[in-house]
Amino acid sequence: MAKNVFGGDLIACSMSPVTGFFRNGKCDTCGEDSGMHTVCAEMTAEFLQFSRAAGNDLSTPMPAYQFPGLQPGDRWCLCLPRWLQALEHGCAPMLLLKATHISAIEHISMDVLLEYALDGNEYQPEPDRDDD
Repeated sequence: MAKNVFGGDLIACSMSPVTGFFRNGKCDTCGEDSGMHTVCAEMTAEFLQFSRAAGNDLSTPMPAYQFPGLQPGDRWCLCLPRWLQALEHGCAPMLLLKATHISAIEHISMDVLLEYALDGNEYQPEPDRDDD
């Protein structure tokens, strides 16, 4: 079972529209997922416009691929590099961390993830231990 950034079971990001590298609603990944579709983001008009300008139009329906096109408020498993690029440009969308794959913490600090978390109140940091 895939894990999220909190170490719990990875929950679905979106079933309508169906997202994920495996098109199972989850931001799960594997070695073949070169785009690293691991962050569950809630779309905004600003991000969708940014993504289109960056060469990945997520707004336009593509019936041949059973893709309805995304609208603000939809959740989608984004490619981690695209989210980081949006972060650099000041338009990164908020994230659902219980639906964001644990591998994201290899590229994004937990502090940044929590800053953009829709569910940051779920985080329970491990207490500091004083072994003296």
